[in-house]
Amino acid sequence: MKSLALAAFTLLAVIPSATAARQVTPGITKTQIVLGATGPLSGSESAYEPVLSGAKAYFDYVNARGGVNGRKIVYKVEDDQYDPVQTVQKTQKLVEQDGVFAIFNSIGTEHSIAVRDYLNQRKIPQLFVGSGASAIQSKHTQYPWTMGLLASFVGEGTIYGKLIAKTHPGAKIGVLYEGDVYGNELLAGLKKGLGAKAKQIVSAQSYALLSTDVTQQVQTLKAAGADTFVIFALPKQAIQAFVVASKLGWKPFEYVTSVSIDPAVMQIVHLNTDPTVGTGATSTAFLHDPTNPTQKRSAGVKLYLQIMKRYLPGEDPKAVAHIYGMMAAYAMVDTLRRAGKNPTRASVLKAARSLNETNPFLLPGLKLTTSPSNYFPQRKMYLVRYLHGFWNVLGKPLQLP
Repeated sequence: MKSLALAAFTLLAVIPSATAARQVTPGITKTQIVLGATGPLSGSESAYEPVLSGAKAYFDYVNARGGVNGRKIVYKVEDDQYDPVQTVQKTQKLVEQDGVFAIFNSIGTEHSIAVRDYLNQRKIPQLFVGSGASAIQSKHTQYPWTMGLLASFVGEGTIYGKLIAKTHPGAKIGVLYEGDVYGNELLAGLKKGLGAKAKQIVSAQSYALLSTDVTQQVQTLKAAGADTFVIFALPKQAIQAFVVASKLGWKPFEYVTSVSIDPAVMQIVHLNTDPTVGTGATSTAFLHDPTNPTQKRSAGVKLYLQIMKRYLPGEDPKAVAHIYGMMAAYAMVDTLRRAGKNPTRASVLKAARSLNETNPFLLPGLKLTTSPSNYFPQRKMYLVRYLHGFWNVLGKPLQLP
């Protein structure tokens, strides 16, 4: 009898209980959901810091109203100084030490790619990262846990190419671009939009990811005889491009990528040149601009200013990278709510792949939509032109190719 009891006890000891066998998802409890992100809180590209603080401010706003199905969102952000090597290290920390539920709103194309294998192997959602690269969005079959948020870089470049071919058919085009996936996709789109006129690109000059000086590149473009200047650069390099062109006395037609049209960019340009520099420049936009007097009455701008005043009183509301962060956070909250009262990583991914969202921070007529075969949430953008001190919206939204 004693031996039977001992055998039974031994058998029970090696069979895990139902509680122990149940898989516990890191980063989620009855009271909170922990999300993680990496981005340049310091360093040469710290102009993007408001993307992260803006998202956190929106989460604070949601938390003050009960959170998501009773859970408060905890947002842990690590400073990678825009260095992909640090992105890998900091992402591993967020996963292995902080135990985050998902990675959300991390900044940078090369940076997102650097940790994509790591996160997909572990089936950890890598959602709404700051990229519109087809190298990310079009790889959804291979990397289903990774989704960007920006509009297609190739599509954006194509819009500029078509516009230049139509409005300046004889243009001599000079291109400044970041020498990585981000810049190369914009350049490929530009050539696609130009079609046969792509041969009118007289010079294309790249800069390295962490380079902070593009003086030589701008000088080379001017010397090549370009009368049309296409700036596929991040804010710091875009600012320098405008300033150097002005000091060289070069006054080309200007096109600048949408990631560098924060009003703060032009403010810095004008502090180093004069208020006329950049006037007439063309770009694309999808976000409301709270500095634009024609948009101040929109519900999204009112909400943005309300949140800034309450949760980020020490930061400049004119740095509209904040509103991008809030737009991303709104999409994440929407996704979490639709993932169910007890969300899992799988249910969150499923919700992220079925967006059909009217986001208050987007310009009128724009939505975020996804499907299992469409990982580009943003499919439309507006043309904008810099006149009278702000970016003016032109016409109707354009469908991205």
